[in-house]
This record gives sequence, C-alpha cells and structure tokens, in this order.
Amino acid sequence: MRMAQIFIRDGHHVEVLTLESQEEVARRTFPFPVTAIGKGIGRYGYNPKLAPWLRQHAGRFDCVIVHGLWNYSSLGSWRALRSLSTPYCIFSHGMMSPWFREHYPLKHLKKQAFWSLVEGRVLRDARYVLFTCDEERQSARNVFRGFCYKECVAGYGTADPTGDADSQKSVFLTTFPALKNKRFFLFLGRIHPIKGCDLLIEAFAECISTIPSDFNLVIAGPDPSGMIPGLKKLAEKLGISDRTHWLEMIEGDLKWGAMRAADALIHPSHHENFGLVIAEAMACGTPVLISDKVNIWREVVASQGGVVEPDTVEGTRKLICRFLSLSGEELAKMKIAARQGYLQYFDVEKSARNLLNLIKATTGERR
Repeated sequence: MRMAQIFIRDGHHVEVLTLESQEEVARRTFPFPVTAIGKGIGRYGYNPKLAPWLRQHAGRFDCVIVHGLWNYSSLGSWRALRSLSTPYCIFSHGMMSPWFREHYPLKHLKKQAFWSLVEGRVLRDARYVLFTCDEERQSARNVFRGFCYKECVAGYGTADPTGDADSQKSVFLTTFPALKNKRFFLFLGRIHPIKGCDLLIEAFAECISTIPSDFNLVIAGPDPSGMIPGLKKLAEKLGISDRTHWLEMIEGDLKWGAMRAADALIHPSHHENFGLVIAEAMACGTPVLISDKVNIWREVVASQGGVVEPDTVEGTRKLICRFLSLSGEELAKMKIAARQGYLQYFDVEKSARNLLNLIKATTGERR
C-alpha cells in the first residue's frame, strides 16, 4: 500500500484487485481504486470472477504485480494474462522458503505436485519473480523441481516513522509503568513457534547472572497459537518471570514508543522472510539482534546496525552477551549504523523507486 501511495504521488496510476469482500474493503479508506471480487471458494480461494476481470481490464495497465503463491490469485492471474500482451511480475513473499520443506515434508510433497501441474507454470511465464532480498532469492532456488523462472531482487521496505520520539516513548512508559527506569530487550511480533520465543526465554535465563539487574525482557504481540501460557511457565521455571513482561499487540505511538525505549529489538526466529519490524526498529535507530534465519541478516551485518547469530539457544545467548559487552561508544555507533542501514536498505521510498524502474524496464515504451 505504501509503495502504491508513492507511485500515485509521483504521477502514476494504481488500482488494486483483491480477493476480499466489498464489505471488508468498505471498512477502510484507500488512496486508489479497489475492486473487491470476494474471497472465493475454500482455503484456496477459487474465484471465477478473477480471470474475466483481468482479461477485460489488463489492457489499461503497463504491468500487473501479483502478490503471493499457493492460492487462486496467482493461478487466476496466469490464466488471464498468459495470452495477453500486458506482462505480470509476482512477489513470492517467502512462500518458496526451504524452511517449510524441512518442517512440513508431507505438505511440501503436495506443493511439489501442485508446482508440477500449475504453480511452476505461473512463475515460468512471469516477466520476473520478485524477491524482497537476496537471501530470499538464493534460498528459493531448487526448493521445487521443474520450471525455470526469471528472478529479480526488487527490495522491500517500510515508511520512516513519524511523530515525536520523546512523546512516543513517554506514551509507552506511561501505559506500561513497570518499565519506567528499566532497560530492556524487545520482542515485537506474532507469538508463534517459528519466532523462537522459547529460545529467547531460555537464553535470557542462562545469561541472567551477567545481565544488569535493571535489564528486562519484553515480549509483545498477538498469540494466535496459544503459546503464552506455556512460555510463562517456562519463564517461571527458569526463575525470570519477574524480569519478563508480556504485552498484547501494540500499534501506533505505543509501538514506536516501545521501539524507541528498547535497548535493542531481539528476534531469534527460525524463519523470517523479511521482517518489517526489524526494518522499523532500525529506522528508529534501535539496534537489532537477529538469527541468521531472518532473510535480511546480510544487510544487518553489512550495515553494522545489529548482531547476527544462529537460531539456537546458544546463538541467542551470544546475541545477548555480545550486545551487553558493547562499550558506550560502540553502542552509540551501532545506533547510528542501524539508522543508516535502514536508509540504505529498507527505506520504502528507495524500494518503490527500484520497483518502478523494474516496471519501466519490463514494459519499455509500452503505454
């Protein structure tokens, strides 16, 4: 959405076609026309309205950008566009990660069969398959057999935070007074087994004798998998429940205030395709401590705006220890580097320009 806003601001025309209901779309405000054709049938979302709409309207556009795989939005787009002159590009959004093959082998076999029949053709006929970073591009190779495709790193990003930093910190600390005058690591995101929150609790407990007494752990986010009760028991068993704070999903100034107040954002994830929250933290000048299974880890290392280790208890312990061993001068440099890393790699303005240049190269002088 933010990229579309930038395109429109710069004089281009954008429309969105979505497999949502008109009622869902009507609840929100968009700066561009949105056509909602309904969710379709079943989890796959088959919708007989998708391909006819694209066939009818594709000629009005220089390019179609498809988001995501393994649902009817990709197949329906292919059915409509493969015989037309309007090219399409498709963002995989991490949906070809080898992590899923390793952890869900039976599901992967089903996907391989579907790839051979359908999805592989969708990517083969795309002008480009787009990846958000180079790690995602490399890791997607050879996950599925058959059908080659043209790959391109288009980049991805997030908007620069707005608002007054001090006011946002004040709002956060006023809302959660137990964190006043405390230093803390912040985990911010969906509580899910893939995120490694159990590693974080175990590693924090292992380091507790060397962690300053005013240093806490804050875990904030929704819990769709029902993990929090078990994680709380683990923290109690390991003797760190008094140093661990559990917040629900926070948004707006509360979210930005949490990022600005935190000493570092920590994500020991087992898999993360991009990690917008990591880019957002860097935009705030907050160092990030992440595993090497977060696909933007190379950019974090290159920017020197954070620390990277494996997604294990030992690796997470090293994240904590390496950060706490920084001198005041080194920490100040890392904060500056985090902000510069955001501007260099994750600023949505730059990502939008990259995508626009790719579209121009794809379409040439076509109008």
